[in-house]
Amino acid sequence: MDQTQTPGEQMAALVSHLAARRAAILQAWRESVNADAELTSSDSLPRNQFNDHIPGLLDAFQKRLQAWPRLESAAAEEKRIEDSAGHGLQRWQQGYQLREVTREWGHLQMCLVRELEQYAEAHAGLAHAVMSAAWHALSELCSQGISESTTQYFQLQQAEAEGHVRDMQETLAEASELDRRRTELFRQAAHDLRGNVGVVTNVTSGLTQYTMPEATREEFLRLLQKSVSSLQSMLDGALDLARLQAGHELRDIKPFSVADMLDDLVANLQPWARDRGLYLRAEGPVSLMVEGDAVKIRRIAQNLLLNALKYTRAGGVTLAWGDSRNNDPKRWMLCVQDTGPGIHAGPGAPLADALQGATQEARHVEEKATRRAQGHAPAEPAPQANTTASDSRAVHQQRGEGIGLSIVKRLCELLDASMELDSAPEVGTTFRIVFPRHYEAA
Repeated sequence: MDQTQTPGEQMAALVSHLAARRAAILQAWRESVNADAELTSSDSLPRNQFNDHIPGLLDAFQKRLQAWPRLESAAAEEKRIEDSAGHGLQRWQQGYQLREVTREWGHLQMCLVRELEQYAEAHAGLAHAVMSAAWHALSELCSQGISESTTQYFQLQQAEAEGHVRDMQETLAEASELDRRRTELFRQAAHDLRGNVGVVTNVTSGLTQYTMPEATREEFLRLLQKSVSSLQSMLDGALDLARLQAGHELRDIKPFSVADMLDDLVANLQPWARDRGLYLRAEGPVSLMVEGDAVKIRRIAQNLLLNALKYTRAGGVTLAWGDSRNNDPKRWMLCVQDTGPGIHAGPGAPLADALQGATQEARHVEEKATRRAQGHAPAEPAPQANTTASDSRAVHQQRGEGIGLSIVKRLCELLDASMELDSAPEVGTTFRIVFPRHYEAA
């Protein structure tokens, strides 16, 4: 280190060094995370997905140092906070547990600590103020990054839970209304029967009276069946979700033919589609062998297909499989695309909203990585998804669909798969599930 350099020039040299070492820092971070036995999700992610917002955070760190001894601009601080929150959003979509998010930050901090230590050892003439400012900026970056990432992660979990509570409340309210209507039907039936056989003494005897109007009996039975079916469906979904959240389901990884399994599923659901006047298509290579849990992958596909068929009014649904979108040799993809009303970011669809926002973030990260690789300047930041924003349009997500999506997402987490959602009102919805082709032996 040139002893004649001013502290400002020494800081500029440190910033240049960190910029030149970016690729090495990222690689050291990746290797550190991969060596952590408590982190498993990272192994199944392509490099772009794994790195996601980290290059942007390194940029923010360098800009913070460049601004020294002045404070960074408000815009730079806001951008750093957005990148940190975006990291939490991406990791939630990719099936990470919260402890994995915080451990990743710990590994990033240690990699930067080692880099600064090595730089200080190699440049003995560094001014104390320069390294002090660097350590302070690093501490601020990591503490704020962990805070923003975990806050975003918790907000997404809370929004998902609030959707489930609302679903249950609406189901119970509907059951209460059906109860009221059944009571009214009994009252009407009793009035009709009074002139012939006297007052109906209870529900059972009322139903057995041949003089009860057939239309009244059918309406009563229809309401009863609807109420029981609705409650059973919600409770079954809640129990399935509870088992997944409690860790009571384990994955059973074996080689299997994706094409054979999904072709069979589509064939089984064809009568369901025909009854609704919809097409149901299967598209994909005739041979695709992978490792995975065939039963759980079938559950994912079936859940998405049944939802799509249920809410699509015209057109139909396509189930496709094959290589991942970026032709990653370590991944394969399952797609369910419908021509339904679309799921949008309304207050009744918090999970769908979050998945759509995470998908948009993932696209933007990939675009930035591609532009960097091609030597172009990064594109403008993507707008941050807001899972609590109001939306005046009618919400197309039906009650109970949120629990179904949560079950799919938990199964994806169990299988180290990421889940993407693209949807447009009156155009349709596409779910993409990206799975590993192989799993490391336990």
